[in-house]
Amino acid sequence: MSFGRASRRSFLLAAGAAGAVTLAACEPEQDAAGQSGSSSGASASPSPSAPPPATVQITAPANGAANVPAAMEVACTVGNATKTDVVFVDAGGEQIAGVPHSSTGVWMPARQLKYATPYEARVTVTGADGKTTTATAAFTTMKKPGSLAKVTGVVNNGQTVGVGMPFIINFGVDVAKDQRAALQKRLSVVSDPPQEGAWNWFSGKEVHFRPKEYWQPGTKLTLNAPIGGLPIGGKWYADRDLTTSATVGRKFVMEVENKTHQMTVTQDGQVLRTCPVSNGRPANPSASGHFIIMIKNEWEWFDSSTFGVPSDSDAGYRLKVYWPQRLTWDGEYLHSAPWSVGDQGKRNVSHGCTNLSPANAEWLWKQTLIGDPVIIRNTEEHVKWTNGWTDWDISFEDYVKGSAVPYQAPATPAPSGSASPSGSASPSASS
Repeated sequence: MSFGRASRRSFLLAAGAAGAVTLAACEPEQDAAGQSGSSSGASASPSPSAPPPATVQITAPANGAANVPAAMEVACTVGNATKTDVVFVDAGGEQIAGVPHSSTGVWMPARQLKYATPYEARVTVTGADGKTTTATAAFTTMKKPGSLAKVTGVVNNGQTVGVGMPFIINFGVDVAKDQRAALQKRLSVVSDPPQEGAWNWFSGKEVHFRPKEYWQPGTKLTLNAPIGGLPIGGKWYADRDLTTSATVGRKFVMEVENKTHQMTVTQDGQVLRTCPVSNGRPANPSASGHFIIMIKNEWEWFDSSTFGVPSDSDAGYRLKVYWPQRLTWDGEYLHSAPWSVGDQGKRNVSHGCTNLSPANAEWLWKQTLIGDPVIIRNTEEHVKWTNGWTDWDISFEDYVKGSAVPYQAPATPAPSGSASPSGSASPSASS
């Protein structure tokens, strides 16, 4: 008897939906017409030899605005400034620094603001003469929404991942198509050293980010998603910001050739081991395609009834399987299969999984990281898009078509060793 597919499991938690207000950028101007709220540092017209004073006007939010989302943005018009600083201050004097938006130029709080709380936004500009001018706008954030969608990521903070690992953000409700761009513009992935990459909406509830090529071993990665309190469609608001840092491990790749029934395992381009395998038999073929290791367990129960074959039937099974590594949501794995050792390297007898000997399966399981690539070739069918983390199963040119924001490749390469947002056309954009 041979065994293959296990039950599909939903291991990804979720969150979020649609709708964000995008404000105009903090744009420079030569002749400011005025400012919102109060300001200091204004002066008479300078002498011809003196540099012009810096000017600033807050254009949004309006001074005195109420019911402002906790994931708010500040837009301002700046003139003759050599430096701009933004800070948000509550009634108790607590300050939250402002950070520039990754692509639009507006300013956001460095962390989510409190609900139902008065704040003052202070924008301070410094001119070439060293003098400062500050514009302020008072506002109050909205009450805590009744419908908060849970935002989750797949990569754990501090995790070491394989070279094929995408950053994945899950939303518990669908993000409407016409709202995805506003949400995506608040997302960034910074890689050190810098590498080009892009976002792709796998579904309304899930967005991925992958590099153009596999991540370079040793890359430091940081995901920043300042979306806590962001209106994301209908009654829903994102429940929190999401920030995650990770490190890319060595380049470890598994390639399965169905014609020869062999798996070749390489690390940093060097062959470590060649393992005989048995893939899915003709009635239940394994899928060809580019996969990555999604989930690893020391053992799992494999039950044929989860895909329509009663476990007590002649063709059914329910078995404790060791060293399983999931490739697809519909149940294709790499795993130990002592019952098919005599077939491995010769013929396909599984229900769709890639069978390995107990020794090879254990060895492989102990080498791999989540995100390590697995490439399967020349089987009777091809994996369907999104059946697993299939980010690498299409070209990068096709991948960027799944972005809600028109993709622009970086204009110039960043200096080697410097950190900048991946997939960016400028040092601060990665949407």
